[in-house]
Amino acid sequence: MRKPALQAAAIAAADDGDMALVRRALAREADAFRSIIKTHNQRLYRIARGVVRNDAEAEDIVQEAYMRAFASLDAFRGDASLATWLSRIVINEALGRLRKKKRIVAMPAEAQIIRFPLNPNDLNPSDDPERTMAQRQILGLVERATDSLPDVYRTVFVARVIEGLSIEETAELLGIRPETVKTRLHRARALVRKALDDEIGPVLLDAFPFAGRRCERLTQAVMKRLGFGD
Repeated sequence: MRKPALQAAAIAAADDGDMALVRRALAREADAFRSIIKTHNQRLYRIARGVVRNDAEAEDIVQEAYMRAFASLDAFRGDASLATWLSRIVINEALGRLRKKKRIVAMPAEAQIIRFPLNPNDLNPSDDPERTMAQRQILGLVERATDSLPDVYRTVFVARVIEGLSIEETAELLGIRPETVKTRLHRARALVRKALDDEIGPVLLDAFPFAGRRCERLTQAVMKRLGFGD
C-alpha cells in the first residue's frame, strides 16, 4: 500500500475512533469522558495559554471549553477530527475572554510566566546544577518571547511551532487562509528569533507542557462538573 493510502487509512481509523468515543460519551460512560479529556488536555491547554498568556486562566478556559463541548456533543458529526473540533471551541472561548478583557482595561496586565516542570533527568540531584539553571533560563526566555508576540502572530506560532499543527490544520483551526498562516508564522518566527538571538542563539522550542498532576487535576475537575465521582 502506498504512503498516501496508508495515511488515508490512518485518518479514517482515527475518525472512526472519534465517533466511537463520542457515542460512548453520549451514553454517559465515564471512561469515555475521561479518555477525551486526558487525550486532548495538553493540546487544548497550549492553545489557550498561547492566546491568553496566563496559565491559570488557560486552565479555566479549557475546563469551560470541555463543558461547552460536552453539552453539545451530539452536534459532532466527524466532519473534522475531535481534536480540531475541541480546539475550535477552546480558541473561541479564549478569544472571547481576550476581547472581554480588552474592553475592561485599556492595557492588559503583565503576563504570568509558566514555571515549567523539568524532565525527570533534570531533577536528578547528581546533575550539574548550572546545567539545570541554564535550562530554566532558556525556557523562561522562550516563554517571554512567545508571550511578547502580538495576538495575531502568537496564536499561529503556538499552533504551528509549539503544538505542531500543519499549515492546513492551523488555517482550519483559526479560520484563515493557509497563505495567511505562512505569512504570520514567518513574522512570528522573526520576532521570536530577534528576542532570543542576542542572548542564547538557537534554542529548542519545547514549551507549554501540560501533564502529570496538572493534567490529572483538570481532568478530575471536569469529571466532577459532569457529575462523575472519583
